[in-house]
Amino acid sequence: ILSVGLNLVVGYAGQFSLGHAGFMAIGAYSAAIVTQKVTDPMGFWAGLLVGILLTAVIALIVGLPTLRLRGDYLAIATLGVSEIIRITIMNLDITNGAAGISGIPRSVTWITMYVFVVLTTLLVVNYIYSSPGRATIAIREDEIAAESVGIHTTRYKTIAFVLGAVTASIAGTLYACYFGVINPTQFTFQKSIDILVIVVFGGIGSISGSFVASILLGLLNTFLAPFGQLRTIIYALALVLIMIFKPSGLMGEFEVRFGQFFNQPKIFSKEKVKEGEGE
Repeated sequence: ILSVGLNLVVGYAGQFSLGHAGFMAIGAYSAAIVTQKVTDPMGFWAGLLVGILLTAVIALIVGLPTLRLRGDYLAIATLGVSEIIRITIMNLDITNGAAGISGIPRSVTWITMYVFVVLTTLLVVNYIYSSPGRATIAIREDEIAAESVGIHTTRYKTIAFVLGAVTASIAGTLYACYFGVINPTQFTFQKSIDILVIVVFGGIGSISGSFVASILLGLLNTFLAPFGQLRTIIYALALVLIMIFKPSGLMGEFEVRFGQFFNQPKIFSKEKVKEGEGE
């Protein structure tokens, strides 16, 4: 969920964001606080809704000024916002400061996780193929050209940014309600980098690539667990080799679509085309 949401921002909107961990933290802490005050099963849904609304508002406030920046400046700005969110969480009584929150009702199962993966992916993919989504892609390709044909660049970049932040909040809620324990150290700058690595590894601009990379990197981490500190070196070396030999990522911009397995291409004769009967 995190990598698909960040891929929308980085791969399709062309905005280099490093603030994904901050939005995930908002969703996680919203769920943790609300679920301890509201009984199940309403607690989970109330926490999810609070996290989404709070994240959307903060992403909107952050996005309007920062998305006017480009390149490295935007990355630094979003990184700063993420750290502000984390430091704020560490200094609030309601979030229990640096100690974090434990005893969160574990109301999320694998089935719940699977359903939300499907729903968030459908949300992002449908946005990409919608009119606003295509306007967002046009901005990524050439912002000046997009503006010249009347596309409001800041508006569409903000929509993509807020949508990506909301998916991160959903992932945070699921994370908190699955593990039952959270603390600010789980949402550092390194977390944003880990998510970005998945996006780059799978292919910037490929939702299918985000799935493939998430699975492969998850398996790689599992297999390298017995190696201790050596795991980090091997993991980093594997990423470097992939980037050298496949700089566009594992999938590039390729997408796996179920429709291509069932729909046969229509072949029309020249006569039918001339008569206007073919497309």
